Amino acid sequence: MRLAVLPAFAALALSAACGGASAKKSVRANPATLTAATVSYAAELGGLPKLIAAAKKEGRLCVIGLPTDWANYGQLMEAFTATYGIAVSQDQPGASSVEEIRAARQLRGGAAAPDVFDLDPAVALANTALLAPYKVTNWGDIPDAIKDAGGAFAGAYAGFASIGYDPARVPRPRSVADLLGPRFHGAVALHGDPRRSGAGLYGTIMAALDSGGTADDITAGVQFFADLKRAGNASPAAASTVLPGQSPVVIDWDYNNVQHARRSQGSAGWQVVVPKAAVGLYHAQAVNKNAPHPAAARLWAEFVFSDVGQNLLLRSYVRPARADAMRRAGTIDRAYWDALPALHTSPVFLTPAQVAKATATIAANWGRLND
Repeated sequence: MRLAVLPAFAALALSAACGGASAKKSVRANPATLTAATVSYAAELGGLPKLIAAAKKEGRLCVIGLPTDWANYGQLMEAFTATYGIAVSQDQPGASSVEEIRAARQLRGGAAAPDVFDLDPAVALANTALLAPYKVTNWGDIPDAIKDAGGAFAGAYAGFASIGYDPARVPRPRSVADLLGPRFHGAVALHGDPRRSGAGLYGTIMAALDSGGTADDITAGVQFFADLKRAGNASPAAASTVLPGQSPVVIDWDYNNVQHARRSQGSAGWQVVVPKAAVGLYHAQAVNKNAPHPAAARLWAEFVFSDVGQNLLLRSYVRPARADAMRRAGTIDRAYWDALPALHTSPVFLTPAQVAKATATIAANWGRLND
């Protein structure tokens, strides 16, 4: 599967009525032989009411790697329990994608094994054999570029590299090239060392694409930060700790910058720009093929992609996968959606191979040019 350019980034989800466009399904013959652990669509189990009943009978959902303060997962889990009466057991909330998969292997066959995953797309692609093919009711609303054609996983939300800035101290930057100007002297911070930080890595990729580089060669991004330092425009704040507001300009994920903007009263304080080169990273949702609670796992997927679930994710200012469909249907939470910076061109999502190449380019050149 190729994950590259996305025409627009969308969102919709399950509500009480579970409306919205659905993927064209071909229900397999012999539905009587199918169980919650083997169905690829809710229809194969007899529809969402049957899936809900089976999940309630299981009475439990085991999640892993879902911090309550990340992507509003705390409220999402509370809403799932309130809606269905199913308890959510949380293990290793700080686990990485690789650690999630490791736990699934180690706990296989036990009641505490994770039912569902939230994965980096590269990890999801490398472990499809462990993922249960399942297409939610609103599968057709999820852009093809961020889902596995066979149903092994789908992106539920994404973030984009962005430029946050204080309009009282610096002018509005319209491109990363603007940050090299004299009015940004000592002002520009990158949130995180790109050799160790996702925000730093994607900020460097953004700089590369906005400076004439490509997803296959981000050398221009490494050079941009060297030029920024040479011009005296790099902030003295430590890259490993700088947060929005601690420097006049911070290159960080848009959801982090937008959260700071909302805390600082929007236009009166911090503002956020996604430059023309909009580069994003999505997070893949997947069901464990060996889930101890297979019906609850599939119901969780339905809930995450429902209108309710997608709007709950949006409250953390990540971009829900079904946003376009929800906007057309009038079901998106406009107050939160309108707070996000505009995307002026088709977003770019790097393939795992491109991310690996970008990481190698930074490892080979960042210290020489920027330390």
